Amino acid sequence: MNKIAVNLLQRGASFRIPQQSYHVLRRNYSFKSDLSLDKIYPSSNLRLYTPPPPHATGDKFTGFIPLDKLEITHSRSSGPGGQNVNTVSTKVDIRFHLESANWLSEATRKRLAELHKNRITKDGYLFVRSELTRSQQMNTADALEKLRNFIRQAEIPVSAEMSPETQEMLRRRHEKAARERLAIKRSRSQTKADRRAPSL
Repeated sequence: MNKIAVNLLQRGASFRIPQQSYHVLRRNYSFKSDLSLDKIYPSSNLRLYTPPPPHATGDKFTGFIPLDKLEITHSRSSGPGGQNVNTVSTKVDIRFHLESANWLSEATRKRLAELHKNRITKDGYLFVRSELTRSQQMNTADALEKLRNFIRQAEIPVSAEMSPETQEMLRRRHEKAARERLAIKRSRSQTKADRRAPSL
């Protein structure tokens, strides 16, 4: 109800507001998108909770990562992003001590240490970082997905010794790549030489 109507009511004036106008005055003006959760999931109570871990099937990784075993820190992202970058800590760092991670099998921990030597600190912590988006929640989910992919990659069994045919194919591929790299280098060198003024 506007200020004029309030003043008239305080002075004792009596008037009737049309039903349609009254509905407009009482309307909540907050915007709600068609993609809001209560419209997408009308039968849900929209309560967020952490589901229980799935039943373990031997030493195989189930995809469940216990968040209480991780150290999650947030900091400001780098790169362009306007004022949001300077005010919101959206970059996510996830780390955990690899040797004492009892939620992973010993073979998986050893394989992780071999595959990701550059991600292990001097204290033995494996860290994963994400600043893909400007949302802290999305970056946390992205970092957790990266960690799941690392663990699944570490659980892939190491293949046996390569056959001679495979070794020969890899050798030829490496030689071809080296020849192409040197040819590009020579071509670039010749282009620069052609730009120089002739010496007298």
